[in-house]
Amino acid sequence: MHKETYNVIGVMSGTSLDGIDLAYIHFSIIDAKWNFEILEAETVSYDDNWLSKLKIAVGFSETELVQLNQDYTVLLANVIKTFIEKHHIQNLDAVCSHGHTILHQPQNGFTLQIGNLPEISRLINQSVVCDFRVQDVELGGQGAPLVPIGDRILFFEYDYCLNLGGFSNVSFEQNGNRIAFDISPVNTVLNFYANKLGLDYDDRGAISKSGKLNVDLLNDLNSLDYYKKSFPKSLGFEFVKEIVLPLIEKYNIPTEDKMHTFTEHIAFQTALALPTKNGRLLATGGGTYNDFLMERMQSCLPQLEIVIPDKKTIEFKEALIFALLGVLKLRNEVNVLSSVTGAKHDHSSGVILRIS
Repeated sequence: MHKETYNVIGVMSGTSLDGIDLAYIHFSIIDAKWNFEILEAETVSYDDNWLSKLKIAVGFSETELVQLNQDYTVLLANVIKTFIEKHHIQNLDAVCSHGHTILHQPQNGFTLQIGNLPEISRLINQSVVCDFRVQDVELGGQGAPLVPIGDRILFFEYDYCLNLGGFSNVSFEQNGNRIAFDISPVNTVLNFYANKLGLDYDDRGAISKSGKLNVDLLNDLNSLDYYKKSFPKSLGFEFVKEIVLPLIEKYNIPTEDKMHTFTEHIAFQTALALPTKNGRLLATGGGTYNDFLMERMQSCLPQLEIVIPDKKTIEFKEALIFALLGVLKLRNEVNVLSSVTGAKHDHSSGVILRIS
């Protein structure tokens, strides 16, 4: 007989490198319906040394990646321990940790999330559920996106769930199946150009808004092969580094114009990705704070109601859902949908590391 309540911590580090998201969640199941409450949540920023490492790690050798994984596991354990102590958290069922994606090459049967080494359980003295993507890739799937089952279970009242982080991804129901895929890069590109201007990010999209649209660049971006592929499909930072940035850099135009044009590209591709252009869309992730991006998106989707939820849900929805994935794994229930990832079948993914 399964429990009806769970206390867990969800841990997530995204490709936009904003930091490590931690959310202490209480789940309850009442009349077969899942309910959640985010009790405590915070983002722990990376210091300059870690930020530099994670930005260039995609090019690391195998030996360097092994060391990085060990070092990051220790870092992550310290961050989690501090969070537990700070908020006086007790009686946890598990810590459910995504880790940080360094390499994502499902076409080569490979994906690497650092911070999931077995010693993390010992270091924090808690049961840990982690490494959610590897099994799916082994089953022929993309290993991403994994959030859609959480969208189906926790946010079923919305026609679309859109996350705007380092990349954008969307999920929705179609013919009884949950469909989901990555749409385009978002903050991986916008933050790159904000950094060139000496800023961490483009506050509310003010810099992007000040630029001008370059139609030729927009057309080139919209012509990239990825957008012609049918789902399931997913993106990694390799796509930005090897394809998107080199394309943008061919244009000798002001940085503001590059950012303005790329914002228009995000909005255009988002509208293109939705099979119907009406209903209700739940938007979460750091990109929702970019007023210019949201304005352009609404302009491209005038019949759609775009709902931006409370701050905790905006910023910690992915940590929340990885917490749910961990609980589903503890229950040995499906937490990855083959309709989303392209795997051979639905499955219960992840590794459970028990306190020894």
